[in-house]
Amino acid sequence: MSHGQQATVPAAVAELARHVTEAAERIRPFVTETPVEQIEGLIPSAGVELLFKLENIQQTGSFKLRGASNKILSLSPAQAAQGVIAASNGNHGLGVAAAAKRAGIAAEVYVSMQVSPSKLRRIQEYGVRLQRTGNDPLEAELAARAAASTQGKVFISPYNDFEVMAGQGTLAVELLRQLPELDALFVAVGGGGLIGGIGSYIKSVSPKTEVVGCWPENSPVLYESIKAGQILDVPESPTLSESTAGGLEPGSVTLDICSRVIDSSVLVTESEILNAMRRVRDLKGWVIEGAAAVAVAAFVKNAESYRGKRVAVIICGGNASEKVIAQLG
Repeated sequence: MSHGQQATVPAAVAELARHVTEAAERIRPFVTETPVEQIEGLIPSAGVELLFKLENIQQTGSFKLRGASNKILSLSPAQAAQGVIAASNGNHGLGVAAAAKRAGIAAEVYVSMQVSPSKLRRIQEYGVRLQRTGNDPLEAELAARAAASTQGKVFISPYNDFEVMAGQGTLAVELLRQLPELDALFVAVGGGGLIGGIGSYIKSVSPKTEVVGCWPENSPVLYESIKAGQILDVPESPTLSESTAGGLEPGSVTLDICSRVIDSSVLVTESEILNAMRRVRDLKGWVIEGAAAVAVAAFVKNAESYRGKRVAVIICGGNASEKVIAQLG
């Protein structure tokens, strides 16, 4: 599916790109500038200059620290004094917990019953209050929003927030500094905060770079919503890509932005995700999470189309749950 290149950058995209540039300066002391590396032997045929942006070695193990840091550093003194509430079964919760601790503000994280024990423990280690509620992440998110509204606290959405998107987009500021001439970029998509922030900056600074959205076939919520032009309740099946699973909140700001910045889309199967995780582990010794493997698998599936080009793939995180690691064998 191709959404077509925009002749000019839409106002909403340009506005978000400006926020990304500001966020990059704001959060620079608080996050790691992650390196880009090659993975020799990933694809048998040569002819593609393939590089990986390693957010799996970001503090907290994923890109989510960027958006959480930008949001928390953007709070007014009065908002910071009240503390914040977030909802997450993992990476976003870790990011908010770490950013809040660093800023010295109180945080409460709502998790659903699906949360993995290891991620639960890691979030707890940052000293936040934890609330377990809801059968899935969307239920936990809605409960957290309601609590924030009742208590007069700022709710930090994993994706449905302009400042969070801008923070995630800072990854692209680093990437284009590291790889100024980039033909294509593969990004896993869940709620759309990462690809929305990245894509807005790239379309404003390097419009020739193709932004490729990557989804597990088992959880294509935003993919189907973009096609329909409205947020849909899409049936999902279990996926190794735990970080991208879950429904989209009604009215999410990511739908419009993502529909404008994603140039093409790739869906991958569970076996393709698992094979990508195994290949990266076998070649580099890295255990990457399923969401990161979605982007790797999407590139591998389409490698032939990129001969003679310079391509980057975002390794968005390394926080695989015990359940997923057990399937690696």
